Amino acid sequence: MQDDPIRIVDEQIIASDYFPLKKITYEQRRADGSVQRETREVYASDDGVTALLYNRERRTVLLTRQFRIGARAAGHHGSMIETAAGMLEGADPLERMRAEIREELGYDVTGLRQVMTLFASPGTITERLHYFVGEYRPEDRCSDGGGKEDEGEDIEVLELGFDDALARLASGEIEDVKTVVLLQYLQLHILGLAG
Repeated sequence: MQDDPIRIVDEQIIASDYFPLKKITYEQRRADGSVQRETREVYASDDGVTALLYNRERRTVLLTRQFRIGARAAGHHGSMIETAAGMLEGADPLERMRAEIREELGYDVTGLRQVMTLFASPGTITERLHYFVGEYRPEDRCSDGGGKEDEGEDIEVLELGFDDALARLASGEIEDVKTVVLLQYLQLHILGLAG
């Protein structure tokens, strides 16, 4: 693109254990016409999926609780309440999400619908998340869930009432951004509550 104000000058992989960590140098043409050079480190992460399952009749949602090292490294205790989620690993987002729900929550659901795709943290990570919502029924239960032990997962399945989940959101107990987004989606678009 001729008018692109960004020009990548150099890319180096500086680590590649979990996802490649790249050191990227770029030039940016500013609004005043001057050019500045910046260097940033960016994780080249796979895209992911996340879903909030709800039961309108019982007024409940299914969430997970699991340890997250990034939160712990930031001074948090690390135990996070979250929506079910996973990495695409080359799969179709809908099929990957259904598989993650079976693994983490122990439900086999149909009728998931994608409601948005958002960048997780575009300043440092390439990952985009595909957000889904869907209804679950008690008869959709196929296992205890809990994740895959061989992937280091030790996931607690939480079934919370709508009011409880929204109260935990309002109090700040739920701090995971994807979960906040989907609970707010539930509140606005499914329950029709403006506050």
